[in-house]
Amino acid sequence: MAYAKILRRLREEKTNYKKRGTMLMGKRDFITVNITNENTQVQILKPGIAGDKVVASAHSRYLLEKGWKGSRKSVPAAYLTGYLAGKKALLGGAGDAILYTGTKKYTQRMAAALKGVIDAGVKVPASGDTFPSEERINGEHLTVKNEVSKIKSGIDGEVK
Repeated sequence: MAYAKILRRLREEKTNYKKRGTMLMGKRDFITVNITNENTQVQILKPGIAGDKVVASAHSRYLLEKGWKGSRKSVPAAYLTGYLAGKKALLGGAGDAILYTGTKKYTQRMAAALKGVIDAGVKVPASGDTFPSEERINGEHLTVKNEVSKIKSGIDGEVK
């Protein structure tokens, strides 16, 4: 019996090739959200045959410079990280994009990051029903309070 070789990224459950193929046919930029144990990272990428090119990237460690206290993987932190990535993407020339989840589930933190990208001005096809409420985005449910609007205006002032 012959052995059928399985692609490495499929074997490691890192890439869903059916989703990726469908996404590449659209020829649009795509957004990836990676939430780790401590941080949130949002990237806007341009697909290509030779490999994907990063148009803009934002990491939640940037929020520490703006006076962020508390978790960097919470819903408000994901929203602000997405907002920063969206502002950088507009400078990089990305006008519209789609969300690419890959093998990950669509979670509330991922939805908050997507809402941040949309609020920054990038056109993304998404339903408003899937986003977290404004109370959760502003962090009213957290014990450590942060001024989300103040940090958002700081991002607006720095990334023009």
